[in-house]
Parts: sequence; structure tokens; C-alpha cells
Amino acid sequence: MTTTLFDDIGGLETLRRVHKIFYDLVYAHPVLQQFFAGHSQEAIENRQTQFMGEKMGGRVFYPGKELKIAHRAMYITPEHFKIRQELLRAALQEAGVAAPLQERWLKLDNAFRPVIVKDSVQAFYRTTWKYEKRVFVKPMGQN
Repeated sequence: MTTTLFDDIGGLETLRRVHKIFYDLVYAHPVLQQFFAGHSQEAIENRQTQFMGEKMGGRVFYPGKELKIAHRAMYITPEHFKIRQELLRAALQEAGVAAPLQERWLKLDNAFRPVIVKDSVQAFYRTTWKYEKRVFVKPMGQN
């Protein structure tokens, strides 16, 4: 019988545990926390759990926005994404997810990188939205 990554990791219970640990780390991070200013951590955790549950093959419905739409007003650099991946790896380890399953999870997570990461600041500013606030967070070490 073929199982899904959702089944292999332990389903919603594991997703919730990992996302709680992960977003505790993100909301405490001096750079990444800026992307979430004004947003409920619990709501973000729930949406991420729904999103990944659906993408991992679980019978979970994600009612949120498409990634491209949800992240379009955020200037997310390759460095931001790398930090995010490091925090996710730490959360997976702390939650006790087995190493081979961590790698599968991180590989799936990395598949969304092209939709989230911006190639350049010029490309980020090429499009304007009258009613959306842009979130421009400088990577660490840049003034």
C-alpha cells in the first residue's frame, strides 16, 4: 500500500507540532518576523498546516490564497528563504521528525521557492498595487 508524506509524518498532529515550533522561531527571528507584523501567529500556523497538509497528500482543504498572490507584495530574497529553510529544519528536528522524512518535507517546501522568492528589487517594484502595502525587509547585514 502506498502512503503519502502526510501519512508518513504522522498527519495533522505532526504538522501542527512542527508549525508551532517553526513559527515560534520565525516570529522570534529579527528579520523574518517583519514579514508577519500585524498577523496572528495562530492563524498563520493554521493556514500553513492546511496548505502543507493538502500538498503532502492528506485529506486537508487549504482555503487560502495561491502562493503567488499571498506573497506578491513581499520582497523575499534568496537569503530570506535560506533562513526560513534553516528554521524549518530546526523545527522538524525539534519535533522529532525522522531524518528521511525531514528531507522529503524540505524538498517539497523548496519546490515553492520559485513562486515566493523575488529575483531582484527591480522586478519586485515593476508591478504596483494601489491597495496593498509592500513588505520590504532587508536581509541581515544590509543597511
